[in-house]
Amino acid sequence: MKSTFKRTTIACFFGIFGQAIITNIAAILFVPMMTLYGFDYGQLGVIVAVNFISQVSADILFSGAIDKLGYRKIVLPTCIMAAAGLILFALSPYIFPSNIYLGILISTIIFAFSSGLLEILLSPIVAAIPGNDKGPAMSLMHSFYAWGQAATIIITTIFIFLAGSDKWQIIVFAWAVIPLIAFYLFLFAPFPDAVPEEERQGFKKLIFHPFYIFALFAIFFGAGAEVVMNQWASTFMENGLHLPKLAGDLFGMCGFAVFLGIGRTLYGIFGSKINMSSVTIGGSLLAAVCYIGTALSPNIYMSVIFCVVCGIAVSLLWPGTIVLASDKFPTAGGWLFAILAAAGDIGASVFPWITGEVIDSSIESSFISGFADMLSISAEQASIRFGLLIAALFPIGALISHIILKQMAKSKKE
Repeated sequence: MKSTFKRTTIACFFGIFGQAIITNIAAILFVPMMTLYGFDYGQLGVIVAVNFISQVSADILFSGAIDKLGYRKIVLPTCIMAAAGLILFALSPYIFPSNIYLGILISTIIFAFSSGLLEILLSPIVAAIPGNDKGPAMSLMHSFYAWGQAATIIITTIFIFLAGSDKWQIIVFAWAVIPLIAFYLFLFAPFPDAVPEEERQGFKKLIFHPFYIFALFAIFFGAGAEVVMNQWASTFMENGLHLPKLAGDLFGMCGFAVFLGIGRTLYGIFGSKINMSSVTIGGSLLAAVCYIGTALSPNIYMSVIFCVVCGIAVSLLWPGTIVLASDKFPTAGGWLFAILAAAGDIGASVFPWITGEVIDSSIESSFISGFADMLSISAEQASIRFGLLIAALFPIGALISHIILKQMAKSKKE
């Protein structure tokens, strides 16, 4: 039975790879767009906010439609929407020559909305495939997000370096092929059955269940732990450790993404007999240690190691929480994945912002001056390290949530 859905599984891999492209491509092109079109930081901040709002809107608005319409009727137009958004993004300077920023915003809404839909479609499809060992299958699929992120960063950066920032549209056109491949694969692929309405667990019963509430906290904090280090890694390498920009990009965001992918791939291959609760608890604890080690290590190379290893530590906090919740509520339907995705997206947005506010507000404080003197670094370096030190609270929040989830599961069995 499992081999019957091989094409479906591969399509999901391409779908989440495309989601990684959509999530990261705009940020990589921020500097070229500022140079070419005069965008300011405020406008870039609006693009980030619009991206986030569009994804969460998709998570919430279409959560019930998945169970009613089925996977095929939504995932096929979603793949087309993703490709169309990327193509419009690349064509904005030509279609909207008098207001390029408007074109960028419209295309961002389109592809970010499609990203939100992919987020709530791909996980339940993989989870519903008969014969799948849910934990490793989910982890392996999510590893393609990490590999997609690393590939997007490396290939786009190299292309811009070689071809020039004014040719950025070419690489975006190339990336638009990925969701089209996913569309082609899904078009002729079989889909697992959605949970029938008469067997489905009700939304109200699910949303107020203590286990699900703590699962929402777990993915909220886990997503924050993942994205904060991901987004701040390169900045920390460049401004916090004074490494060259190329080294900061490779050892920062890209190095983190590679180790994120390694962690998810290893579990996808070897994790069928490993307890997911133990993995998420251990990962949360290791992530907290990595945050503290990155912030406080007096040795540059040790800080780099802690930063990159954090990728493996947080690799299963998002997909692992989805697995635990779907195992607990196998008849919940699309609502389970949609609300979890929304909680994860909110954590992924709120916690990087909090970290940035901590860094900005602390740079001139007397505490940071003492902290800088203690480590023999500048105030700017000390404030970035302090921000990451405070961010250690996020994986600690995930750790507490997963311990509670494990205790709940243990009490139920007893």
